[in-house]
Amino acid sequence: MITPVILAGGTGSRLWPLSRAMYPKQFLTLTGKLSMLQATFSRLRGLPYESAIVICNEEHRFIAAEQLRQQSIMPSILLEPAARNTAPAVALAALYALQDSNDPILLVLAADHVIEDTQAFETAVKQAIPLAENGKLITFGIVPTAPETGYGYIKRGAPAADSQSYIVSDFVEKPDIDRAIAYINSGEYYWNSGMFMFQASSFLEELAQHRPDISLACEDAISNTKMDLDFVRANPQAFINCPEDSIDYAVMEKTKEAVIVPLDVGWSDAGSWSALWEIGQKNTEGNVVQGDVVLQDCKNDFIHSSSRLVTMVGMEETVLIETKDAILVIAKNRVQDIKCLVNSLKNQGRNEVNLHREVYRPWGKYDSIDAGYRYQVKRITVKPGEKLSVQMHHHRAEHWIVVSGTAKVNNGDKELILTENQSTYIPVGVIHCLENPGKIPLEMIEVQSGSYLGEDDIVRLLDHYGRA
Repeated sequence: MITPVILAGGTGSRLWPLSRAMYPKQFLTLTGKLSMLQATFSRLRGLPYESAIVICNEEHRFIAAEQLRQQSIMPSILLEPAARNTAPAVALAALYALQDSNDPILLVLAADHVIEDTQAFETAVKQAIPLAENGKLITFGIVPTAPETGYGYIKRGAPAADSQSYIVSDFVEKPDIDRAIAYINSGEYYWNSGMFMFQASSFLEELAQHRPDISLACEDAISNTKMDLDFVRANPQAFINCPEDSIDYAVMEKTKEAVIVPLDVGWSDAGSWSALWEIGQKNTEGNVVQGDVVLQDCKNDFIHSSSRLVTMVGMEETVLIETKDAILVIAKNRVQDIKCLVNSLKNQGRNEVNLHREVYRPWGKYDSIDAGYRYQVKRITVKPGEKLSVQMHHHRAEHWIVVSGTAKVNNGDKELILTENQSTYIPVGVIHCLENPGKIPLEMIEVQSGSYLGEDDIVRLLDHYGRA
């Protein structure tokens, strides 16, 4: 049986403003009706697996759990105490998998890739299973469709024992255009997909040989795990001390057991707006349109509208992305510069780098619909049966108005049941709590007023979700 290991870290900054640090690319619905994480699990249905491991960071744990719950998927969710690149992340997963299984075959996948031909993907994975059982470390190489300069490449060597795969000859960095053309013309090179398969013990043996420092740190981190609700927490201090490195550098470029299985499946890493234009459904003028958009005399554009009407006239080769609190307009051939733009915004302390106006929480979400001097207005949605932490604020008072549903409110020493059009006022410093005891979502308006309205003015006294 296979144990899929889904890497769901990362921030996807090249897809800003849709992808942000606290709600990144892997949780977005960029193609089809599923988020990229959900789509990754969806394409596993035809493969022989029972359990799976998702690796994500602390900030994204509730988003990942909720999206998987929506699809009735219950994997182990292993939390990285800190970002240390792919080699330590996979090492944690391999060590954890060995605790519950007899040396499983790990299928390592990114949570944010697009694969159009699921059947061809299943065929390639099944082809790789016997190789993994014989101790090989498989990398899946994408059959290139163009001289792409944004991907690393893998050069194949002699055919492997099964004659359908190849011994890895070399890993090469992102080339310039002339070298990329030469790679394509040779027929010996594949795009490096970042997808792998191997037995847990095979990977760990190679890691211990080539990067014993990473191996020892991860063994220490996994030796003292703790369950926190639905999440598995590794030892934070041990993992924080672990060096950073990728699977490629730490193991695949050094091992003598690397094999490449060609993959021709309509793959994209969906890593930029131009990449999404390439794979998107285009109209007769070559435009990819998402949302409420009206165009006139426009060609080969990518336009995404999240919350309002977007209009464009006479534009070509342009990307326009609209969200509730930010708009990006950029030439399609400059989309790689978005990382520099995001870094500039980060240096300015702009909150739009991290959060959307609409923020998801384990109990529901809130949308900051208005703000001004000494006030802020939020629309709050609480899922049925969920509750916010018992808390208080040093600098702000709050006024809650129920729009729909039922609210159970603890306001100081009073317990209230509020329904539509009813409200309560919470003074500064008063301990309070909000709960939805009903069967439908609770929708309410919160009006904050005070000298400081930051999210860090929350003193949690008791929290169902274990947040500090």
